[in-house]
Amino acid sequence: MTLSIPVGSDDHSHGPATAPVTLLEYGDYECPYCGAAYPVAKAVIKHFGSKLRFVFRNMPLSEMHPYAELAAEAAEAAGAQGKFWEMHDALYEHQPELGPKLVQTLAQRLKLDLKRFDDDLVSHRFRDRVKHDFMSGVRSGVAGTPTFFINGERYDGSLDENSLTEIVQRRIDLVGSNSPNRSPR
Repeated sequence: MTLSIPVGSDDHSHGPATAPVTLLEYGDYECPYCGAAYPVAKAVIKHFGSKLRFVFRNMPLSEMHPYAELAAEAAEAAGAQGKFWEMHDALYEHQPELGPKLVQTLAQRLKLDLKRFDDDLVSHRFRDRVKHDFMSGVRSGVAGTPTFFINGERYDGSLDENSLTEIVQRRIDLVGSNSPNRSPR
């Protein structure tokens, strides 16, 4: 399976757009499997530094996770104030407490404009953005979370740090070996 909608400037990304590998996750902030994958992804991001761009797209499975949509919209509302990644990390780091009270507490801790944040949540200002992410996942064959894509190709391997690091390194090596500027050895 391949990614139906390529990574674009509207995506939340961490790392340079020129990185040889892009790791994209479709995630749900309430999903326990996403919670387990969160520290793995963080470790892989840290390991590769500027050689990796990480992209997150919302895939709230609201029928199973009653606060997933709220959390996704909260991350987007924080993103509108320049704090997407801080809210993203905090939601996963406090996943067992997820709910309206936690969302408010995190907004306060992140020193967001609380009136604007609350207005964005009450009006569902970012519902369409979240739905767009969700539908891009559906079009890409995502049926559960977390689902990862590496350079646009779905990754169905193990979600442990060693396995993910190994496949990302192979992709970096592959991109490097195909580079026209690569010097012969």
